Amino acid sequence: MYNTNMKERFTALMEKFIALAALRLPDDVLARLREMREREDSPLQKTLYDSYFENLAKALELGRPCCQDTGLPHFYIKAGTAFPLLDMTAEALCAAVRRATASVPLRPNALNFFDETNTGDNTAERIPWIYWDLVPGSTDMEIILYFSGAGCSLPGKAQVFKPSDGYEAIIPFVFDVVAGPGINACPPLVVGIGLGHSMDNAALLSKKACLRLLGTSHHHPKGAEMERQILEGLNGLGMGAQGLPGKQAAMAVHIESSGRHTATIACAVNVSCYVHRRGIIRFDKNLSYTLPTYQGASL
Repeated sequence: MYNTNMKERFTALMEKFIALAALRLPDDVLARLREMREREDSPLQKTLYDSYFENLAKALELGRPCCQDTGLPHFYIKAGTAFPLLDMTAEALCAAVRRATASVPLRPNALNFFDETNTGDNTAERIPWIYWDLVPGSTDMEIILYFSGAGCSLPGKAQVFKPSDGYEAIIPFVFDVVAGPGINACPPLVVGIGLGHSMDNAALLSKKACLRLLGTSHHHPKGAEMERQILEGLNGLGMGAQGLPGKQAAMAVHIESSGRHTATIACAVNVSCYVHRRGIIRFDKNLSYTLPTYQGASL
């Protein structure tokens, strides 16, 4: 059973974690961007990457978010059913978002759909968006925070194909999304592909695919090979940073999959921009925490 002090500590830690994730890119993303800058040989692409890194450095120097669109906060939670603060986690996350909107500050982006009035604190109906995976018996909690900005949300798309279309239908669908509306998301992109049986199932999987650590592969050899081939193909489009001519349109292609109906092949694509603000924090039952995506950081 939690007490009031634990609830306040959890809320305060999450406010600070939101600030960290808004200001600093995770380690794996920074490392990949550095690699990609070295691979580009055109002066234009070098200049664009230099501006990216200058922007990221200024964000830390000035204590300001590294992108002006701080999006809407999404929390993907892997929660132990025995985590002592489980029943107040959602309430505390909403409070942390309200506080962080003022203290970071975050740009207020949240509207209630039909009122169309900005709430001013980045909370609204079902916002922050919270998705739960439960781990029976565990006393730990892992929270993945993702800032879902407009640029990386606009290109999202899902479609259900017939089995007669074959898996071959997946490839042009992905390429159309990345080469078309994907430019809205400030390449180089993280491309998340969800493969399943329905639009909603595939869409969720595509978002989860974006959240995977860079450098990881699909658990099935065929899925891993599809990731490799699509990444190779996208990076052969002649598109680079900011959608301008270059060698690398994507930082990574990640696929998450589920079983499917015999009569459907569902595919969804989500993309994330180069400012891939995906942070991970892990708590134990005493609220001791680790920050696996931010080496050397503390809250």
